[in-house]
Amino acid sequence: MEHVSDVPEDRAQPADPTVVNDYDSFAEAYAAENEDNLVNAYYERPAILDLAGEVAGRRILDAGCGSGPLSAALRERGALVTGIDSSAGMLALARRRLGDGTPLHVVDLAGPLPFADGAFDDVVASLVLHYLEDWGPTLAEIRRVLGPGGRLIASVDHPFVAYTHREPRPDYFASGEYSFTWVLGGQPAPMRLWRKPLHAMTDAFTAAGFRLSVISEPQPDPAGRDLFPDGYQGLLTTPGFLFFVVEVP
Repeated sequence: MEHVSDVPEDRAQPADPTVVNDYDSFAEAYAAENEDNLVNAYYERPAILDLAGEVAGRRILDAGCGSGPLSAALRERGALVTGIDSSAGMLALARRRLGDGTPLHVVDLAGPLPFADGAFDDVVASLVLHYLEDWGPTLAEIRRVLGPGGRLIASVDHPFVAYTHREPRPDYFASGEYSFTWVLGGQPAPMRLWRKPLHAMTDAFTAAGFRLSVISEPQPDPAGRDLFPDGYQGLLTTPGFLFFVVEVP
């Protein structure tokens, strides 16, 4: 599930155990904000698509597809896309966008995936892994459904985001929860994520049997410069997300 922004400086807090990341309750407002804002439309999605490269004919699982903008972009490039998300409300919006020709399933990434071994050539996980405390079972399942040479293309909140936006400053090397609040359609949307240091992420990929191919901290798409002049300049100097390409040997 994609983000609509990075963590607001004045709202990053220690984790609140009552926060449940209830996307069903704000699906319409979230999808509208996500559609053409700076961090998703001119930063995160272009970076994922650039890392994916030529995808025509490739079987791609969009893990955490939300309302389907990335699935649509991949399909336009010739990919054979399947989408999964834990939010039925978001998948209803994806169905409206994608029609009946794209398989969509309500799936919790923390559990088993309902697909055969080697069913996909690529998995894209756009800003979704940071919702999970333990990446191990999820990465094992992703590796299982990828064929030989398959790729996982993933983006997560940059570990410095929560680290620099919290006071007192936490231990960088410790994994931990944090919470914050988006405002969508004038309504608060409390969120809870997990921050991991870089080594913990790369260790999780290799423990699941992946080979690390790319770690990327991309620049925003120049097309966003005139549309979002203030935010664009910020992204030129402060990373919001961290991107990985890992491969099945």
